[in-house]
Amino acid sequence: MYRFLLTPRWLGGLLFVVCAVAFCTFMGSWQLSRFEDRVQTHRAAQDAPSRDARTAAVPLAELLPTARSMVTTETSGRIVTATGRYDSAHQFLVPGRELDGRTGYYVLTPLRVTGGQALPVVRGWLPGDASKASPAAVPAAPSGEVTVSGALQAPETDTTDGVVTRGGLPAGQLGMISAASLVNLVPYPVYGAWITQTEGVAVPLTAVPAAAPAGTGLDLKAFQNLGYTGEWFVFAGFVLFMYVRLLRREAETRRDAALGLVEQSPEEPAAASAAEVPSDEVQLQL
Repeated sequence: MYRFLLTPRWLGGLLFVVCAVAFCTFMGSWQLSRFEDRVQTHRAAQDAPSRDARTAAVPLAELLPTARSMVTTETSGRIVTATGRYDSAHQFLVPGRELDGRTGYYVLTPLRVTGGQALPVVRGWLPGDASKASPAAVPAAPSGEVTVSGALQAPETDTTDGVVTRGGLPAGQLGMISAASLVNLVPYPVYGAWITQTEGVAVPLTAVPAAAPAGTGLDLKAFQNLGYTGEWFVFAGFVLFMYVRLLRREAETRRDAALGLVEQSPEEPAAASAAEVPSDEVQLQL
């Protein structure tokens, strides 16, 4: 009954099915590996702040030789030291920042380092509304030359939690921590990075924990990889299903034909009758 599988048409169909299933399985496995890589990267990024906090601090110049140097996923969260003088005249409050389930604001003070550039330093967090904060509630930055130790952070973007992108903030407030936000607020170049102070945080400020670098979380792309994984395996199953369905239909059709159960179409008798009429009679009828 299944000898038709040895015909060229069915052998070609079998070859197509084997190649299609192999391709779909390969693509599904590749998408799954991409998802697993993103999960591992996410876990490593989540563990990075605590791991980097235990490593020895390095000078800022080792990780950021110039103010234009970029923070990478490898350097984000690293503990660095920077020496300079705080510019208290250009201190900013960063509103709408949550810590331990409470809303408050960061206290950011530029640190003028060697060369004249400034490194934004988040000296800590305070609860409450930044617009109602009194100058006495915010501890003053240390005077004179100081050495600050903190976790290196990449500049914030529009997608960072808590940033305020709308204008109209009161004077002395900053919606987003980045060189682009500070360039028109301070009279000197600013590093394309900032640090959150980890040691020597003044009371009543609370140290701000380092955040995982952007692009290392389980974002939409990660779940797209997982969705594509399912799609490719579904495609493989659909190809097998259709092949088996066509095979069974062909076998049933041949079996019914062998048993004489297949009805003859109406056109076939008429065509056969016309073929039996002599050609001269056909001409007379015309």
